[in-house]
Amino acid sequence: MTGLSTIAAISTPLGTGGVGIIRISGKSATEIADKIFVSVSGKKLADSKGYRAHFGKIFDRENAVDEAVCLVFRAPHSYTGEDVVEINCHGGVFLMKKILRLALQNGAQAAAPGEFTKRAFLNGKLDLSEAESVMTLISAQGEQGANAAFNQLEGKLSKKIERITSSLLSVAAHIAAWVDYPDDEIEELGENELRNTIVNANLEIRNLLSSFDSGIAVTSGVEAAIVGKPNVGKSTLMNLLTGYDRSIVTEIEGTTRDVVEETIDLDGCLLRISDTAGMRETGDLVEKLGVERSRKKLERAAIVFAVFDSSKMLSDEDVELIDECKNKNVIPIINKTDLDQILDVDYIINHLGEPIYISAKNGDGYNLLCERVSNLLGTKNFDTTSAILINERQRICCQKAENALSDAENALNIGLTPDAIGVCIDDAIAALLELTGQKASEAVVDEVFKQFCVGK
Repeated sequence: MTGLSTIAAISTPLGTGGVGIIRISGKSATEIADKIFVSVSGKKLADSKGYRAHFGKIFDRENAVDEAVCLVFRAPHSYTGEDVVEINCHGGVFLMKKILRLALQNGAQAAAPGEFTKRAFLNGKLDLSEAESVMTLISAQGEQGANAAFNQLEGKLSKKIERITSSLLSVAAHIAAWVDYPDDEIEELGENELRNTIVNANLEIRNLLSSFDSGIAVTSGVEAAIVGKPNVGKSTLMNLLTGYDRSIVTEIEGTTRDVVEETIDLDGCLLRISDTAGMRETGDLVEKLGVERSRKKLERAAIVFAVFDSSKMLSDEDVELIDECKNKNVIPIINKTDLDQILDVDYIINHLGEPIYISAKNGDGYNLLCERVSNLLGTKNFDTTSAILINERQRICCQKAENALSDAENALNIGLTPDAIGVCIDDAIAALLELTGQKASEAVVDEVFKQFCVGK
């Protein structure tokens, strides 16, 4: 790419640390860095080869600001595909901001969110699906999620989509040639070969779509809510799942008056879990607001832990909760199994399915709960090395391709002409090329990189 300005940003989190990194990328990267950095050897960064480190000092005019190590990368062998200088300084917030300001004062432009990775995409260093995996890898909060994101960064999804697209392009080109040049005696594509190509491509796409929810559960996490009437042990369960006293636990009903949230890795499943206020009718204004928030969390949750007290009779609040959970991915939990059972469990089984029996206080049943979550989200034997879809944009592209190939199958079945089938195949190819960014609009590309942090 030419004509792009040289950009700079802090690439490490703002906070006190041993090392901070300011990244400069663009045609003038070394020249700008030379205006604020002097190496102990006296050698200019502009004269440096790539993959070289230089020790020296950062200067604000005549005044030394900090000692630093500058790493030089030359185009096209850098993250962005451009000349890049990474200034490694001491990791203080003031120092990093000051050095960035010096770079900006000497000709660099402030990088927009994700602009370094966007330039890597524009310069052909990675495709759009690989670029998206960068932020998924950065935000990963569990080993499975990190492994899955890294494999997508390594091109697992891209290679699969490329293979599917290549097979479709082959038959599309043959159909187009047959339609456009009827006098050239081009042999018509055999129906079996055409059908097999369409069916096999669609099968692979459907497999990707079927694993979408599991992939999201591993890489990005899903919303989960712990719900139930007051004093059934929701907060104790929250503390068991998080591994520490995240929620306040007392014998007083209504102790939790607001939603308490935490992200946890539950046996490979990443859950953004909420401990909600006890759901009941109340005249207390503060508690009432908490109950309203609890109901909203219940509505939005992808998975619901509906908690019931084994030592109490089924109440009107329990029955109301069961009704609200009927159309959700719900795991009914019978808590307080360390006490004598009075609860009518059959009613719960008939309406919500088989429950998990636990004592959140003692930790009994924890492993069974983890296993149920894994089964429900499809992550029990999840293969992190396989190609997966990691966001809604990718899912929509695959869904468009699946719809188009299904139309192609139907057109073939009812005997439509090859050119009509070719139109459907072309639509599928366009959707797959949009997924990898080869035919994505500028607006789509911009939207992808808006989700990135500044400095990456």
